[in-house]
Amino acid sequence: KSSASNVHYVGAPDAMSASSGLTPSDLDAMGEEDKREMMEMVETMQTRDSLRMYNGLVERCFRECVDNFRRKTLDANEEKCVSKCTEKFLKHSARVSMRFAELNASMEQQQMAQMQQMQGQQQGK
Repeated sequence: KSSASNVHYVGAPDAMSASSGLTPSDLDAMGEEDKREMMEMVETMQTRDSLRMYNGLVERCFRECVDNFRRKTLDANEEKCVSKCTEKFLKHSARVSMRFAELNASMEQQQMAQMQQMQGQQQGK
């Protein structure tokens, strides 16, 4: 498995439920071939998103930090700017990922509570 697929997602089940509405229990009900195809799709999406994030980071930091094209290397100020830009971007991305995971967990808890409530109502009839 590619390590790039875990760059900013907490894990495949969370990414699956957020992007497709599937839960891990839905995955259990699938056949082996369908599970494999679903996991491949998720991994492809995660890789694509990771590359998109990386490209955005490169573009943003280059645009903000590099202003002299007379040298082959960065000068000290440009290098410092790129380091700060990269660190800021990665910290922000990590925070967004954590928040996404928190919201996803909260949504799953709400769905479970709703399902239990519906089951209780059906049993009471």
